[in-house]
Amino acid sequence: MKNKTFLLLALLLALVLVACGGGAGQEEPTAAATAEARPTPTAEQMEETPEPETGGLPDLGGQEIRIAVENAYNPFNFIDVDTGEAVGYDYDIFAEICERLNCTPVFVETSWDAMVAVMGGEGEFDTFDVGADGITITEERAQHVDFSDPYIQLSQVLLVRIDEDRFSNAEELAADPDLLVGTQPGTTNYDTSAELVGEDRIVAYEQFGLAVQALINGDVDAVVMDNVAGLGYVGANPDEVKITGEPLTSEELGFIFPKGSELRDAVNAALAEMDEDGTLDELFDKWFATETEEGA
Repeated sequence: MKNKTFLLLALLLALVLVACGGGAGQEEPTAAATAEARPTPTAEQMEETPEPETGGLPDLGGQEIRIAVENAYNPFNFIDVDTGEAVGYDYDIFAEICERLNCTPVFVETSWDAMVAVMGGEGEFDTFDVGADGITITEERAQHVDFSDPYIQLSQVLLVRIDEDRFSNAEELAADPDLLVGTQPGTTNYDTSAELVGEDRIVAYEQFGLAVQALINGDVDAVVMDNVAGLGYVGANPDEVKITGEPLTSEELGFIFPKGSELRDAVNAALAEMDEDGTLDELFDKWFATETEEGA
């Protein structure tokens, strides 16, 4: 009986020691022991394992981002007459942004008036999350929307007919009271036109494409617009229009977001990375760099 009792006590003591094994002083399992507990992946499984994300950008988990575009502002966003598809700088830049942020770009065709209303505090972001339409950053607009960091710098210029010889700069245009200027209302281009020639000499058009067509038709004598857009229209109509004179202003463009939008910081992070690795320069060259740029 004593021998059996001793054996029972020894077993009980061993169990107690095992149960207390997680306390202080216990050695951590070795890497070799841990590896033995896991199955070794096959070569095929190792090839299929995706590389971890790099760059530290936010992951939006495939979220749909509704982007307002006018589809009438070449080369930012417009309908390609040959394919009937919507294309442009805004489409390419947000495709790249969403590739980096893991989001899905959904482009919503919206009038410029709707975006102006939002920037004036009279409209709401009910149909889109971000506006992209060559929008100049101003303090007045920033009272009602949040702007992204500037992604492009531009100037305002005069677009004229290819055979224009009555004037060659803004001063000569302003000096002739019979000359009319076409532009789009609600834009900084309209404001510049008003300062240059007065509102009574402005012919307003809902879209810049209409203003350019009016210029070609002889209904107006010049169009005040952003130089990058002007280069786009020159590229599309090289035998009909040109840019003349010195730049009228210098401005920065940004995307607009609802006040306090968390999306803005994510887009800014992507833009910063795209600027760092040269992607913004590549997209600029694709849509804006032309042989006519010297005329700007």
